[in-house]
Amino acid sequence: MPTEPLPTPTPERWALQAGDAATATLLIPADLKRERRFEIACAITVGVPEAGPAPWLQMTVLADGAQQWQRRLPAQNPGEFDGLDFRFSRSVPVGRPLRVTVAVAGQGVRRRTLHIEADEVS
Repeated sequence: MPTEPLPTPTPERWALQAGDAATATLLIPADLKRERRFEIACAITVGVPEAGPAPWLQMTVLADGAQQWQRRLPAQNPGEFDGLDFRFSRSVPVGRPLRVTVAVAGQGVRRRTLHIEADEVS
C-alpha cells in the first residue's frame, strides 16, 4: 500500500510594526518538529528637522541577544525623512525560538517607524 506524502507546512511570516518606539522585539516561537530558516528585514525611519546641529541616526540589530549589525550615520534630507534598513538570514533549530530586537538611537531627529519582518524560506 503506497504511503501518502506528508503535507508541506505553509511558510511562516512574522511581522512587527512598532511605530516610533526606541526598541522593539519580534519573537518567533519554537517549532518542536522542524528546523526553519528565515529571511529577516529590519527598517527604521526618522524625521529630520530643517535645521539643527549635526543630526544622526543609528540602528542596532540583535538576534537572540547577539549583535548582528549596527550602523550610525549623519541624518540626510533636512525637512524630510531618512532611514536605515538591514536584512539577514537565520536558521532556527528544532525546539528553539528566535528573538530579533531592533534598537533606534539618534540626535536631532524624531523616530517615526520601526519594522521587523521574518519570512520563512526553503
